[in-house]
Amino acid sequence: MLTAQENDLLCRVEGDAPMGQLMRRHWIPACLSEEVAERDGAPIRVRLLGEDLVVFRDSEGRLGVLDEYCPHRRVSLAFGRNEECGLRCLYHGWKMDVEGNVTEMASEPPQSGFVEKVKTRAYPAREAGGFVWTYMGPANEMPEFEPPAFAPTPQTKVSIVKIHVACNWAQILEGQIDSAHSSSLHSTDMKPAKVDSAKATETHWLRPSTDKAPRLQVERTSYGFHYAAIRRPIMNAQTHDYIRKTVYIAPFTALIPPNNEYNVATVLSPTDDTHTAFHFIAWSETGGIDQQAWRKFNVAEPGIDLDAGYNNLRTRANDYQQDRAAMKDGDFTGIRGIPNQDIAMWETMGPIADRTREKLGASDLAVVEFRRIMIEAARTMQHGGPAIGTTKPRAPHADIRSFEGVVPKSADWRTLDAANKAQGETARDGGVPKDRVA
Repeated sequence: MLTAQENDLLCRVEGDAPMGQLMRRHWIPACLSEEVAERDGAPIRVRLLGEDLVVFRDSEGRLGVLDEYCPHRRVSLAFGRNEECGLRCLYHGWKMDVEGNVTEMASEPPQSGFVEKVKTRAYPAREAGGFVWTYMGPANEMPEFEPPAFAPTPQTKVSIVKIHVACNWAQILEGQIDSAHSSSLHSTDMKPAKVDSAKATETHWLRPSTDKAPRLQVERTSYGFHYAAIRRPIMNAQTHDYIRKTVYIAPFTALIPPNNEYNVATVLSPTDDTHTAFHFIAWSETGGIDQQAWRKFNVAEPGIDLDAGYNNLRTRANDYQQDRAAMKDGDFTGIRGIPNQDIAMWETMGPIADRTREKLGASDLAVVEFRRIMIEAARTMQHGGPAIGTTKPRAPHADIRSFEGVVPKSADWRTLDAANKAQGETARDGGVPKDRVA
């Protein structure tokens, strides 16, 4: 249980809020690359940490992340003309480039020199893993950009579900690191089966356990923490455990245990105190699933399940289109799609969950650790210290992996990772992979 003050410290990201200031010291996913794929295409609105921005790709393919409002009379640049390496405001013809320089002032006399005295707020932009990333913190603290853990190489196949969610970032993140809920909430989509590890089919994920009450073990790392959910496997339960290792990379990334076809991750873009852009990601360096199939599998296709702005058509107002008849026939939730099942839980907690009224149990160990770490990190930021995950020594994100598998009880879960599993060095066969995480 948290105090009301601790809850605010954990959740609020706008303005001078310590958590928002912490996030500004990291590269944040601003939008999907596909949203600004076209040079001189329409700019898109993006809201991050309570700031209204526009993102666009200019004539030369450079990305711009600017204050949405023109520095002249504060008109929205989302309606502007994207042309000749700049975004031109419709009101008086002022034009801004990707670095925030005002390059033209159609309404001002050239001899005034005013154009050289005005800039608009602009943030650096990078592109990787299907996202446009931006840095919103102090320039002298900007870390070198590195590819995200779910796209360690440019060749990595990445498929992304994006959905805007009407709640705070922290309760979504807590859902991503809560292994226990998957055995109940997602039980229709994640079916127990006599398999040697998690398997992906076109319609379901199979897992080798019926155990709904995992034992949790947590270890802190320089970037956040990783933890194991240890379950009884269906086969060889006397000698083996079923391990699902989840990784939390502060402040807003989680690496979910993989299956035989692809790795799974989530990354959040905190919109403001009470809204978040949620991204559910399948990725693989050798195979994977294509974007359309991934979105269909998750019942999150734009134009069918979502509107053009990635807003869910399943909402609290229509009970997330819950099908009670299907529930009577055996569907556990009556809500189609793994993300939609989660969103129904997150949003019905309220825009900011009241954590002062919770009753936590043993299965909430990872959630408790997340809160402890991030409240400590926010307080460190509040008192002028460094942001979590920015100090040295630090683990390269490309080396961080989650894991799942049936392994001998003697195996140390801290040394297991999906990359080594893919190379055939798993403890399932008695070997212990090299530790690439902590």
